[in-house]
Amino acid sequence: MNLLYLASGSPRRRELLTQIGVPFSAIGADIDETPLNDESPAAYVERLARGKAEAGRAVLALSEPALAVCVLGADTAVVLDGQILGKPVDEADALSMLMALSDREHEVLTAIAVLDGQRCESRVVRSLVRFRPISREEAAAYWASGEPQDKAGGYGIQGLGAVFVAGLNGSYSAVVGLPVCETAELLGHFGIPCWQNLTVR
Repeated sequence: MNLLYLASGSPRRRELLTQIGVPFSAIGADIDETPLNDESPAAYVERLARGKAEAGRAVLALSEPALAVCVLGADTAVVLDGQILGKPVDEADALSMLMALSDREHEVLTAIAVLDGQRCESRVVRSLVRFRPISREEAAAYWASGEPQDKAGGYGIQGLGAVFVAGLNGSYSAVVGLPVCETAELLGHFGIPCWQNLTVR
């Protein structure tokens, strides 16, 4: 069985992989996340997921050139009116994002990519999230909690930001950062099963 490396520093992605019983090691994979000219949001997240997997593989190759491993990369983008909302740079940016998302539906795109050195497969999962109306005071209080600072779109559905979510059409885990259904399927293509922590009775 191939060893799996997760090319991500996200604790949420680590938790979701652990949840489905897939052993892995985490490695850093820093890449340039600047969107290309005329690049669609779906193409953007897929390119970044593949780029992170490739960067992770390159890091491993420096120390273990002959190691048979798979690398999983992922990227998530919050999209409103065709525009990608990244991580807020400051409080004003976060409040602007939350006010734009207030009382509206937006798109969350999460891409995953698995690379074994010979082939790379990827998927893009689309979910729709609808926010209830948010007051500016609520948005400011939420920013003060510290949660939005490292979150795409300025919120975390798995945390305090859940109170804003009036509806979800799609994959909850994909909005968190890793679509577990599609991830399990993709890893299966590379001979990495989920539920490895189950004991056979």
